[in-house]
Amino acid sequence: MAAPMISWSLLEASKRVLIKTGIEHFQSGLSGLSSSWSLSKLLNSVPSMIKWRRHFGQPVPQTHPHLLKEGEVTPGITKSEYKQRRNMFVRSAVNSSPVKESVKSHIMIFPSASKTYMTKDIPYPFRQNTEFLYLCGFQEPDSVLVLECDILNKKINHKSVLFVPGRDPAKELWDGLRSGNKGSLQLTGVNEAYNTDELGNYFNSYCKHHQEYVVWYCFSTPPHRHFHEGIIGDFLKQSYNMPKEDTRRGVQKLQLIKSPAEIELMKTSIEIASQAFRNVIPFSFAGINEHHLYAKMDFECRIRDAQILAYPPVVAGGDRANIIHYINNNQLINDGELVLMDAGCEYHGYSSDLTRTWPVSGRFTSSQRALYDAILHVQELCISMCTSDFSLDDIYFRMLHLLGVELQKLGLIPTNLTKDQLIKKVRAFCPHHVSHYLGMDIHDTADISRGIKLQDGMVVTIEPGVYIPKTSIDVPDEFKGIGIRIEDDILITSSEPVILSANCPKHADEIEALFRQ
Repeated sequence: MAAPMISWSLLEASKRVLIKTGIEHFQSGLSGLSSSWSLSKLLNSVPSMIKWRRHFGQPVPQTHPHLLKEGEVTPGITKSEYKQRRNMFVRSAVNSSPVKESVKSHIMIFPSASKTYMTKDIPYPFRQNTEFLYLCGFQEPDSVLVLECDILNKKINHKSVLFVPGRDPAKELWDGLRSGNKGSLQLTGVNEAYNTDELGNYFNSYCKHHQEYVVWYCFSTPPHRHFHEGIIGDFLKQSYNMPKEDTRRGVQKLQLIKSPAEIELMKTSIEIASQAFRNVIPFSFAGINEHHLYAKMDFECRIRDAQILAYPPVVAGGDRANIIHYINNNQLINDGELVLMDAGCEYHGYSSDLTRTWPVSGRFTSSQRALYDAILHVQELCISMCTSDFSLDDIYFRMLHLLGVELQKLGLIPTNLTKDQLIKKVRAFCPHHVSHYLGMDIHDTADISRGIKLQDGMVVTIEPGVYIPKTSIDVPDEFKGIGIRIEDDILITSSEPVILSANCPKHADEIEALFRQ
């Protein structure tokens, strides 16, 4: 019997259906269809054509081969690296617990971030909770990672369990695809994955089968309010008499030292920001609005594949540069003024943080140049100290002394001062530290002391600054209203520091040359 003919209208409708499911090369497949194909044969082929493709709530190798290789959860970071992080955290946490000899079971709870809304039904851009992201790489909100650990014969055994929002076609229509428990299991490589509506039963079962255990959780700053006041809160009440430990510092100790894959992501993030600055600086002119420079920075970072700016940037013209975290960015910058921009971007979860100060009209005045060169000299000396011989606090106290000497040369601080008096004066000109750790967060691993020695694999900032408001007294008039900060991102190595932001111009001659290109 001859096969029924397929109308082109049906063929085109089928084509549209398949395109919507993301099937590539469908058009070339259609061109090879003969009129003898039956409707049933065409439709029966659809499941096999889309069988390879799962729905995921974040990029995966199948859907984003230009970003991820097979086995990667985050570009460059594999399932095995995430598994290693979980293993390292469990071992470190259990071995540091004061009750490790008497209590043999531990449960470690890491909630994701939740969506937050600027107004009804309109969410802010979502950013995942750092602890949760560091341990599993899963990017969807309203999820929970649980590490369940038991010590048997002095051997630490654990499993990782991920709870995620269930597949829901109605919600996915509005908010985007979800991975679901099966997809998240395939994506992350955890041991088990369930929908979050099973989390309560999981906790109840855990309590029934464990008489004594240690609860690990971010008690200091719970990241998910709904879970904390609901399912997790109920579990904590059930476990009120159990030993408790905070997860935050343990994860930060691991985050402090970057893996080779993390360093590559940070290099990219910092290079994106560096190249963006190259285009933002000469975009300036007398009378420009600070907001235009903000927009230019945002564009230049995103066009180079950064996902977002890492924080609201400081774009401060003239005297506003003396407000350390000025983010209004809505004033005009006058001819002859400096503009201070503190900005960075986020690239697949890793941040850059740079500050440059430049003359909006393209040339420094003599007093601006003198103060700028003094701060740059101090910064370069501080960068040379980024070795295992020093801590960030060591560099900070050295910066205070170096700045004091430079400010005395410029007549901004009297020369007849004791050491303590000099330091006090300098702190009035530079009220912030010279450095912080950098990584997934801008102020990364904030609970880790800046008094520890630097180690191979850390990334830090070096950012001396001097701030002289117009209202300052006892300083030469030509310096009033000037605020200058210069900030670079530094990788600590076993030999010498590596300036990851070296391609971002900072010498005064380089900056002025950008305006002449």
